Amino acid sequence: MIRAAILRWIPVLAAGLALAGLVPSGAHAVDKEAVSAAWSPNEDDSWLFDLRSGQYRLGDGVRGYQTPQGICVDLADMVLALDLPVRVDRKLRRATGWVFDERRSLTIDREAGEVRVGSARYPLAATTIRDTAAGWCVDLDALSKWLGVPVAADLSNAVLRIETKDKLPFQLAAERRARAAGLRPQASFDLASLPQATRPYQMWATPSVDVVASAGVVSDKRAGGGAYTQARYEIFAAGEIAKHSFDARLSSDEKGEPDSLRLRLYRTDPEGRLLGPLKATHYGVGDVSLLSTGLVAQNVPGRGAVLTNRPVERPDSFDKTSFRGDLPAGWDAELYRNGQLLAFTTPDGNGRYEFLDVPLQYGSNRFEIVLYGPQGQVRREIRQLQVGIDSIPPQQSWYWAGIAEEDTDLIEFRRHGGAFRRGWRGTMGIERGLDTRTSIAAYAHSLMIENVRRTYGELALRRSIGPSLLEVAGAHADDGGSALRASWLAAFGDTNISADAMRGWGGFVSDRLANNVTGIYQISVEQAVKLGRTVLPLQFELGQVDRASGVSSLTASGRASASFRALTFTGQLDWSRTRAPGGPDPPDNLSATLLANARIGRVRLRGEARFALSGQEADTRMTAIAEWTGKRDAEWRAELGYDKGLDRVRVGAGYSRRFKQLQLSGFGEVASDGSVAASLSLAFSFGPRPGGGGGGGWRLSSEKLGGRGQVIADVWMDDNGDGVRQPGEAALGAVPLTAGGHFVAASTDKAGRAMVDGLEPFRPVMIGIDAGSLPDPYVQPAVPGVVVTPRPGVATLVALPMTAAGEIEGVLVREGGNPVEGLTLELVDAEGRVRATTATEFDGYFLFESVAYGRYTVRIAKASASALRLDPAFVIGAAPGKATPRVRLGTQALKRLRREAAATVAMEEEANQARGPPGASGVP
Repeated sequence: MIRAAILRWIPVLAAGLALAGLVPSGAHAVDKEAVSAAWSPNEDDSWLFDLRSGQYRLGDGVRGYQTPQGICVDLADMVLALDLPVRVDRKLRRATGWVFDERRSLTIDREAGEVRVGSARYPLAATTIRDTAAGWCVDLDALSKWLGVPVAADLSNAVLRIETKDKLPFQLAAERRARAAGLRPQASFDLASLPQATRPYQMWATPSVDVVASAGVVSDKRAGGGAYTQARYEIFAAGEIAKHSFDARLSSDEKGEPDSLRLRLYRTDPEGRLLGPLKATHYGVGDVSLLSTGLVAQNVPGRGAVLTNRPVERPDSFDKTSFRGDLPAGWDAELYRNGQLLAFTTPDGNGRYEFLDVPLQYGSNRFEIVLYGPQGQVRREIRQLQVGIDSIPPQQSWYWAGIAEEDTDLIEFRRHGGAFRRGWRGTMGIERGLDTRTSIAAYAHSLMIENVRRTYGELALRRSIGPSLLEVAGAHADDGGSALRASWLAAFGDTNISADAMRGWGGFVSDRLANNVTGIYQISVEQAVKLGRTVLPLQFELGQVDRASGVSSLTASGRASASFRALTFTGQLDWSRTRAPGGPDPPDNLSATLLANARIGRVRLRGEARFALSGQEADTRMTAIAEWTGKRDAEWRAELGYDKGLDRVRVGAGYSRRFKQLQLSGFGEVASDGSVAASLSLAFSFGPRPGGGGGGGWRLSSEKLGGRGQVIADVWMDDNGDGVRQPGEAALGAVPLTAGGHFVAASTDKAGRAMVDGLEPFRPVMIGIDAGSLPDPYVQPAVPGVVVTPRPGVATLVALPMTAAGEIEGVLVREGGNPVEGLTLELVDAEGRVRATTATEFDGYFLFESVAYGRYTVRIAKASASALRLDPAFVIGAAPGKATPRVRLGTQALKRLRREAAATVAMEEEANQARGPPGASGVP
């Protein structure tokens, strides 16, 4: 060490003497060359560096030396750490390969004394590369030039740091690994155990508003050749008033005149804490939707009121469900179940989409409703419905009550007529779980059907039998009519079976048995067939409808769905036969339907086609839509349609441009009958800008704000660790956020705030920080995330404090002193949440990196302890903080698990596996 110090001081002394004129000016160079020649690798000058880029630690360490000219590092260690395709040949004294880009070739030729990097050339000085026992030790400054990125040595922390604005391949790979590793612990979090952010209801919260407006010109040859203009608008607003949520939808007709105004005042709480002892989950007045039942009532909209304590996402019927929502003009909607494309629809006359009586399967039903807008917007709504033994609540009672004027908006500017007067209707019912497999339900209805007021009573008994559910129901009307129904859902492996039989007597009429229908019978079988890696769902359905007149209809259909990479399609064949009691039977009808959704490069294709193969009732219609992105957030759209009944082909093209505040689109269409149409559309949303760091005021957005939830995240450095932002605690900008484990395009501004839009209302979601993208590994989130249940049109404030981070390390050995390799350890915070996991290395060493300051315990994962026959009761505390950022737990001896205890642990593991993972309950 003394020798190294003297050598380091020689150049300094020589330079001083030269300046004083006591030695010749060339003596400095002579002494330096002498020092360089005299230097040789030794332990006193050796270093072992950590190579870091941002928060990532690269490789397993880089060896180096401190020389008279500076720091040199082992080239092989750097190649391994940066994962460079470079080969070093010590015999030929050459290294070849490329650096970060195949076009940036690297050749180090020590014999020629030259380094070539791409088209650049660098001379090799005598001290640029030194030979050591490990290999080539390259001067750090020279290596930085060759790599094209700065590599700086921090001798105080024994760290080599790479700082670059552009992310390099090894950084991108490290981020991917960190994100994948970061998502796994989050998946096990119980949302109820995480911090909760709530927004108290207010007497008035300014609503967020979505606006869609269009104007066009049409020249219709079928209408006599005259040209006319059209103008439509739809305005949707959502906010709070009188400590309730409200929404409003104003729509116009094609002349731009107000057509209807829907208003709703409501509250929804998935936890069932509304109206005190009633423990309601939802109540509302205004434009509502009523409950559907198996024998009497269908789900219908209208103006009225509803009240229930049923789970928010529970289906009305155990074997069918319905979806209904607002769909502005120009939008399309698709329905998927478990990845299978089921249906495609466009807005009806009331500006809604409807998917009615969608069949459910036994087990898990994951529905996805995809909405496509005319300006290229895509909105997704996910609904999870469980059908099985867990869908029957034991020893619980659910009630439902509602009254509404069917198919009537709260405020109508003109009356929409129909064949029958719908009028007011009401339904109330209660369902009780008798045990874990049996439940009973009773309903009372008052409906206006075919201009006659009718009152009904309905009973239903449901029973789980093995992997199936059976429901038997009966109904009686005040006019003497009655009906029975039996439904069965079952799943046997990959086979799903559904059977339904409904029969009425005594002139029974209801929503389910109308138009003189006396019986409906249906059976469906769905089988998943594996073709290599592709799963092909096949469904076959057979049904019969009987009428009081003696006419009966027999229908059969077969459907196949498939997904091949970017292609999803559903093909269906429908056949029907009608038999009359007298006279000749009409011919059979046979039609084919194809739904498709595909992506070819940048082009997204959607289409629906219906072909009449035989018969008189079927018609042939085709629609194909192609959309692709252009430059600067632009979208192109092309449409092709054909209608055989009208003998008409139409072709359309559109262009839309998405700006930050709004979206504009133009569309033109021509038809084979000479009709021409053109339109211009505008879509935007506006709402209040949250105060505080956001500054208040208003904001415009091209994203829909009214019908979705919003969160404003506040991120700051929590110096005192109290979780409350105090004056003087610095805001953190450029911090990326996550929502429910998904990465969102939102990062904090200079004030430490960011808006997260587009959240599903009334569905809990965890808002967190993307720790894998933080630039400083020693600054980490103080909490794994905060759970918020968004409400439409209003923003909820979420506090996300950051804190300094440290490390926890130690060594685990058996009682005999042998190291324990591959043992999984868990880091548990003070609230009992698992924050990180790691595994011991070959020598028993373990390390938890980037641990936020706080109190933790380190414990053995039960499965790992059982596999290695170690006592799982081992726990040890650790508290990294300012005084001790790196906690060294030392060597810890683990006890061996005795046979009796091992048997107990094994039995507990088997029981846990039989119960399934936490949160696997079928109740949504």
